[in-house]
Amino acid sequence: MFPAFIFIFASAVFAQQAQPKSYVLGEVLSYEVKLSKFIKGMAVGDLNFEVKSVPDSQNYLIKAEAKSKGSLVKLFRKNYAQDWLSIADVNTLAVLNTKKHDVQGERVRDSEAVFDYEKDKVTYTETDPNDAMRAPRTVASEIESNTQDLVTGIYSLRSMPLAVGKTFEIVVSDSGLVYKVPVRVTARVQQKSIFGKIWCFRLEPDVFGEKRLIQEKGSMIVWITDDTRRIPVRGQINSSLGRVEIKLKSIRYSSKEK
Repeated sequence: MFPAFIFIFASAVFAQQAQPKSYVLGEVLSYEVKLSKFIKGMAVGDLNFEVKSVPDSQNYLIKAEAKSKGSLVKLFRKNYAQDWLSIADVNTLAVLNTKKHDVQGERVRDSEAVFDYEKDKVTYTETDPNDAMRAPRTVASEIESNTQDLVTGIYSLRSMPLAVGKTFEIVVSDSGLVYKVPVRVTARVQQKSIFGKIWCFRLEPDVFGEKRLIQEKGSMIVWITDDTRRIPVRGQINSSLGRVEIKLKSIRYSSKEK
């Protein structure tokens, strides 16, 4: 369902500013998700990201949560939720491990993706916690040296030097499969945000279409602040579901590191 769409890419940079850190320990970003189709601007979910450190390691642990609420639950008569734990290498920023708990009504799945860069392989295993007798689903694919998942892809982009008109590509693995995603920087515009009116870069990740991450017609736009913080303040997804708007509603820090 649409929560998986929301996780894909939400960050960028500005070349004239000092190079930002991709990960800020203790940073917590919270978003509200609205869906527009038959009814204008229904609040349908919340999305949160938090950066921590892996115990006994310098690597980063990113906790991401997407949960349905209100109108979406009434519309589809189901609860949707995804909880992610992604580990990123402190030096390369490549994803090392992804764990996900996915709830779609009564359907529940747990999964883990293990990234082995010595063997250039990702191994994905999915299980049904409600059916211990169900055989695990396993998918293995070849990967490149700096592969991301849907969550770490957000943070890897925050350190890349961007300019209007520039196009780059990132490699993303989801459910054991691997995709190359072109990202275009199409404009620098002002956006209303919790920080007031602020200059942002407009990014357009090419995630929809045949053999793409989302195999249907659609488009995605992300706006990220043009400063050293590189905060994704807004996202927009157009698909058969309608228009999904994701807007930053708060930012806080759970530690002294900022």
